[in-house]
Amino acid sequence: MSIEPQALLFADDGATPNNPRLPLLLYRGAVPTDGLRDPAAAFEAAFARHGWGHGWRNGIFAFEHFHLRAHEVLGIARGTARVAFGGARGATVELGPGDVAVLPAGVGHRRIAASADLLVVGAYPANGGDAAHATPSPAADRVADRAADRAAAIASVARVPLPEQDPVYGRDGPLTRLWRQPEER
Repeated sequence: MSIEPQALLFADDGATPNNPRLPLLLYRGAVPTDGLRDPAAAFEAAFARHGWGHGWRNGIFAFEHFHLRAHEVLGIARGTARVAFGGARGATVELGPGDVAVLPAGVGHRRIAASADLLVVGAYPANGGDAAHATPSPAADRVADRAADRAAAIASVARVPLPEQDPVYGRDGPLTRLWRQPEER
């Protein structure tokens, strides 16, 4: 039986593109971590089993960023974090051990606070692009250059393919239903 995630959809806030059609998914307590010597390994195994790879162990950046060419999954293996999702008009969420956040391409995120023992496992779908990130602060000085950069970012986010599987529950997991194209629903 799978846990039904909380779905949060964030609109473009003028600086962070977010994702106009795919919600951020929050799975509470989806991966049991109690008593595990290496709780990160449980996330790595689940994500890999469902086609999410190129994983890493670390924390969450303290600066606002988003991914233009890939979706991302974050699993909280140890500790707690308060994370802002969705840019200036988004939501702040408390995450703890066992929680999983699945971020569609374009959704802004940053760590606001974390416990000293925070350990996060991240991964990306096998059929996605690279995990390079961007920030909502435009580097271009001219308004026309910023507009072109935003248009390119929005177009890039729209081209990211849907993952083939939910990172926690596989082919029949909630993500595959909640992230289907509107015409497929």
